[in-house]
Amino acid sequence: MYLVKSPLLLKWFYSALTWNKSRSKKIIYLTFDDGPIPNVTDFVLNTLKSFEAKATFFCIGHNITKHPEVFENVKNAGHAIGNHTFNHLKGWKTNDETYIANFLQCQQLTQSELFRPPYGKIKKSQIKKLNSVYSSQFSVYPTETSNRKLQIIMWDVISGDFDLQLSPEKCYQNVIKNAKNGSIIVFHDSLKAFDRLQYALPKTLKYLSEKGYQFGTL
Repeated sequence: MYLVKSPLLLKWFYSALTWNKSRSKKIIYLTFDDGPIPNVTDFVLNTLKSFEAKATFFCIGHNITKHPEVFENVKNAGHAIGNHTFNHLKGWKTNDETYIANFLQCQQLTQSELFRPPYGKIKKSQIKKLNSVYSSQFSVYPTETSNRKLQIIMWDVISGDFDLQLSPEKCYQNVIKNAKNGSIIVFHDSLKAFDRLQYALPKTLKYLSEKGYQFGTL
């Protein structure tokens, strides 16, 4: 079971995490989980390019190692990269040591300050340890500023494209009925989601573009 719109209670309980960006700006933040995958990620890149849109890709480390050329295509297209663990681990069912090690294994490939927990399920103890580990190892991934912190990114709208019981039209409606200024929206560049993604993504980009939205990276 999943909720298309993230509930306020969950946002309050995990208030240290990022659920949406500023509501004052007409910007939407499209995100794609679980890639890179040949053909699927390529479709996403081509579709984004046709609308001159940028997005953020939360990549699984194992998929990066299997499809490095697709990963390079994402980076070369100017999109943001995020860590989604190496093996798509569910935090609630994984001990902290294993979870942190899996994060670091993926971090070696993504070198990103963005992290999205698979399934959106993560323990508060894991959040604390991730922040500590990231801070202590930050010098390994130098940037223009030295005081950046790990950003754990959730969402406020989920398309449901991974749901095999969901029609492509319903997936599209899930997004356009709930998106607003600053929304972080979840799609998946995975084989499982492709039927719905292939239908919903171009229509979403067209609809939101016509409404005057821009598409930003996290």
